[in-house]
Amino acid sequence: MAISAAEGVAFDPDAPWRLARSVALRPEPFGALVYSFSTRKLSFLKSKVLVDVVQALADHPSASAAVAACGVGEGQRATYVKALADLARSQMIEERTSVPPTTRTLAAGPCTEAE
Repeated sequence: MAISAAEGVAFDPDAPWRLARSVALRPEPFGALVYSFSTRKLSFLKSKVLVDVVQALADHPSASAAVAACGVGEGQRATYVKALADLARSQMIEERTSVPPTTRTLAAGPCTEAE
């Protein structure tokens, strides 16, 4: 199910996504700073789990799979999908057209590496 967003961007959580190529993510104690070099927008991710999800997008076959792999509970998933839709609308994440190289090994795996 695609979520319509303002500015004509539709976010489909069942589609493959990644951090936009023109975007840098800098981890911070509160979460992360996200800066787009193309739009010059600065955003704040105030959840470390959301940072993990955004970083995991490229390693999973869909945004939904990345959210699940990062351990987001069923009751919280709608909140994370909405946050990802907002990031798509602001061009911080983009739909991926290629298969990630790690999909074969990480699609069902955890969001972060085991320590």
